[in-house]
Amino acid sequence: MKTYQLYLLSTLSGLLLAYAWFPKGLAPLLFFGFVPLLILEHIIFTQPGKHNSFTPFGCSFVTFIIWNVITTYWIKNASFGGAIMAIVSNTVLMTIVFTVSHKVKKRVGEKWGNLIFICFWMTFEFMHLCWDLSWPWLTLGNGFADNNNWIQWYEYTGVFGGSLWILVVNCLIASLFIPNSSSTINTKRIIISIISIIILPIFISFLVKLKYESNNSLSDKKAYQKIVAVQPNIDPYNEKFTGSFQDQIYKMLRLAQEKTDSSTDYLLFPETALQENLWDDELKQSESIKILKQFLKQFPKLKIIIGASTAKLYKQGTTPSITARKYIDRTSYYDDFNTALQVDNTERIQIYHKSKLVPGVEKMPFPFLFKYFENFAIELGGTAGSLGVQEERTVFTSSDNTMKTAPVVCYESIYGEYVGEYITNGAQFISIITNDGWWGDTPGYKQHLKYGTLRAIETRRWIARSANTGISCFITPTGEIQQPTDWWVPAVISQGIQLRSEITFYTRFGDYIARIAMYISLLLVIYSWLIRFRIIKS
Repeated sequence: MKTYQLYLLSTLSGLLLAYAWFPKGLAPLLFFGFVPLLILEHIIFTQPGKHNSFTPFGCSFVTFIIWNVITTYWIKNASFGGAIMAIVSNTVLMTIVFTVSHKVKKRVGEKWGNLIFICFWMTFEFMHLCWDLSWPWLTLGNGFADNNNWIQWYEYTGVFGGSLWILVVNCLIASLFIPNSSSTINTKRIIISIISIIILPIFISFLVKLKYESNNSLSDKKAYQKIVAVQPNIDPYNEKFTGSFQDQIYKMLRLAQEKTDSSTDYLLFPETALQENLWDDELKQSESIKILKQFLKQFPKLKIIIGASTAKLYKQGTTPSITARKYIDRTSYYDDFNTALQVDNTERIQIYHKSKLVPGVEKMPFPFLFKYFENFAIELGGTAGSLGVQEERTVFTSSDNTMKTAPVVCYESIYGEYVGEYITNGAQFISIITNDGWWGDTPGYKQHLKYGTLRAIETRRWIARSANTGISCFITPTGEIQQPTDWWVPAVISQGIQLRSEITFYTRFGDYIARIAMYISLLLVIYSWLIRFRIIKS
């Protein structure tokens, strides 16, 4: 096959993967997305002298740049330069993974090919959760977020169960198109296997959902907590940083007043809703908190969860964090935080600092190398440069300790195991506060919302979601979205939700599937090096 034909195959793979992605894609295309790429990889593998060593990299780069551009182009609305950096970086990483899997396959033999590709890809997805360039937006298992009835078993596997499902089916389908790879009898068996592997998880999903709903119908009379979520719709590019912080607070409280009453348990406002310069150790003295306290006097049982930009000053003699910057006196240091606060009618103000930060936006990757460039970070939250973080997943509790919620801030909602840590710390429902206005009316904020439905299924928790603009809503433990608000419209919604205390299998064991894939990948790499140095024969 000629080289240009290989590039046509790689283009087809890119289009299949891109148009499988929601909100407008067809999820079944995920089962075919890698097939053309796997076919061309086999052609290159079996014709080593016909194509140069760059071909696997070049072909796969075409696939992944198409996938990344079509699905995440909307990042440009926040920053054109940031979009180029994010899209190109993720494309290069995907390309490296595919190329390395091809190289390892050449060493250990074709029979290991599918296992190498599956394990290497899942290892890449897992590592993409952990390092400074973390961008798990296109984790394959996320692709079913618009088809929740297919994936109720995520409460056992998390999204990596979906990734494994997709990769296995792609490898089996690709094997049907590889010349002389199987006899007619084997072809029939492969087709039966493909159909079974696609249908069986969907059938199991419906059974899991029926069982869950049946078990929980017995608790329908359980007390409901009333939650109010506010969508103030403050323009993040203009009004948010030009209007007075008092006017913005009163605007939000006027909206809240429409639905809040004496029976309301929680009132949610979005990420960075408070724009007054707040210090963590002086919150009670701030005018913003005093305004909220005045509002709370009307509702003795009410608890307010609200986003804020806060800072912490390191006193003389204390060791600052790696993200700290010098204060105006040039001798002290301080950290900026993207913070969630819980304020109620007690003296206690509970604080959680967002800790999964957006690379290039809220943190400079690899600060030990690039700390001096942190002032070039994209400004999307009231502060520029790298923000501080905290180690523990703080759970907000009511004064009588009977209600506990996970304060999940924006980007954190796309991390399954991370959100699960709140649940193991006692959270009975999840509060997502976010500001999705940066991306404009694009697929970005819709995708972000749908990733929240995956967290509901994985943890079997209700979710209350307050966005600065589109989409605020409530999400059931089976991933159904209720009362979604419209884009760019001020709104307030109210819903009764149930507190849950069960711990799902996935919440307990986290991303175990991806870890197993990583360990297998490590063994395969070691095996390939043993062959490379002729310690063993392939």
